[in-house]
Amino acid sequence: MPEPTDEPKRAIIIGAGPAGLTAGLELLRRSDIHPVLLESSGDIGGISRTVKYKGYRMDIGGHRFFSKSDRVMQWWLDLMPPEAAADPAIELTYQGKTRTVAVPAAQPQEPPLRGMGPLQPGIETDTDETGPADEPHPAEHGHTATVVTHAPSDPDLVMLIRPRKSRIYFLRRFFDYPIALNAGTLANLGPVRVMRIGWSYFASRLRQIAPERSLQDFLINRFGRELYLTFFKSYTEKVWGTPCDTISAEWGAQRIKGLSLTTAVKHFVRKTFRSTSTRGPSDVSQKQTDTSLIERFLYPKLGPGQLWEHVATLICDGGGEVRLRRSVDRIRCEGNRVLWVESVNAAGERQRHTGDIFFSTMPMRELIACMDAPTPPAVREIAEGLQYRDFITVGLLVDRLTVKEANGALLRDTWIYIQEPDVLLGRLQIFNNWSPLLLEDPTKVWIGLEYFCYDTDPLWRMPDDELKRFAMAEVEKIGILNAADVLDAHVERVPKTYPAYFGTYNRFDELRAFTDSFENLFLIGRNGMHKYNNQDHSMLTAMTAVDNILAGDMRKAALWDVNTEQDYHEEKNHT
Repeated sequence: MPEPTDEPKRAIIIGAGPAGLTAGLELLRRSDIHPVLLESSGDIGGISRTVKYKGYRMDIGGHRFFSKSDRVMQWWLDLMPPEAAADPAIELTYQGKTRTVAVPAAQPQEPPLRGMGPLQPGIETDTDETGPADEPHPAEHGHTATVVTHAPSDPDLVMLIRPRKSRIYFLRRFFDYPIALNAGTLANLGPVRVMRIGWSYFASRLRQIAPERSLQDFLINRFGRELYLTFFKSYTEKVWGTPCDTISAEWGAQRIKGLSLTTAVKHFVRKTFRSTSTRGPSDVSQKQTDTSLIERFLYPKLGPGQLWEHVATLICDGGGEVRLRRSVDRIRCEGNRVLWVESVNAAGERQRHTGDIFFSTMPMRELIACMDAPTPPAVREIAEGLQYRDFITVGLLVDRLTVKEANGALLRDTWIYIQEPDVLLGRLQIFNNWSPLLLEDPTKVWIGLEYFCYDTDPLWRMPDDELKRFAMAEVEKIGILNAADVLDAHVERVPKTYPAYFGTYNRFDELRAFTDSFENLFLIGRNGMHKYNNQDHSMLTAMTAVDNILAGDMRKAALWDVNTEQDYHEEKNHT
């Protein structure tokens, strides 16, 4: 009789967004742990998915593929190389170094577990419906000074190099974003307001608010009270639905970081006077440039969901599992370990999933409600008090916009921040400028109107047809287009898009201590950690968790350090 063999370890991963998919692929590439991903929706990629509508594609929230992490940049380029039309030696500048992306002209090279098949095989679906503060040492993860990518095997499975242009629409005029003190800005604001902004900024430099308790304090310290009132207060409160003085300053540290009026001016001066001979046409990363000032980025040809659908295929081709429309609603714990989770589909059919390691990207409020464990009343109170901002995108297909570039061409912005206080619209994307392949008919204009709300608001509950009419009326009101030029429309609602830094968030450390106490449970990603991470930071939390697990280190501190490392979080002394 043959000797019994040990069963391979299983990792149960709740959620098939960037963090969950990254964890699944990392486990397959680097271990014999069998990943099983449970996704409550029928889509891959979370908020980084690509929504498809009648041959048109929508990027929910807009996703620039840029990171100051070497590891993430390499990970993306391994999966999706630059398009074949690009130079065979592309110069990228990021992490303070110039890297050469070498693209072999002859035979394509494929990274491990590269799968080119369609998404569906291997994915089960119920149809009812970072490490420490510094980057890991290069030797630990195979980083090299030169990134060697592969020639595309599939002409569609590629990254485009896209220019970034974002502006603010305020007073029915366009302002550069970030604000630049150029002739256009001065003319738009007028001399009196410009003088008030200048004096206010100098006053803020002389007398800083300390300690910074709120987002209002954070913004005034960096921009001055007048500029804060002009460009930040109303838009931020439109986004979050709460006064800036009730939002934690940590939100600013997460999202704005080193940016200030001084850095914006310095960037403008460098941009104006630097020699173009020092930068190649494909320079995309610029580590010394604050994230909000990035001017070039990588972008999947068919939208962000294309990359994550490809990752899901690789996981299935490598022996893992991705199960769609499976909502986890029970998590069985014993002592300081998770034993199994239960999922249910739309038909009410339940399934138990046992595992050795568990990753959660589900909202922390829902996680605690699902856990079958002795939970202190204070922890339940904090979890129940966590708040989230929900998100609606209304896609409009139009013949033309009434606003144009000076030469009469389509606006070149990827997105526009709508600062106008007389509309609820928060941001507008022009999908043509992310990738022309997001459009079925490239002669049309395909835009996304973005609204921030709570799921209890009338806007969220508004019927689709009424919401389409409402959105069209708003953009017509502010002079962006004529409603008569709209050819079609589509509504997409995304719950719990933005974890909020108010509510019971000021007691978050108690909640974190409780979840960290479960040895084999790892919280990763934006909602999983209730942390306003970008896509790359969500990926790094997954990578860091896998690093620790494979090293036999079940501590969680390194995960929480992601996006608080010095490069992203240090408060610089701007003068």
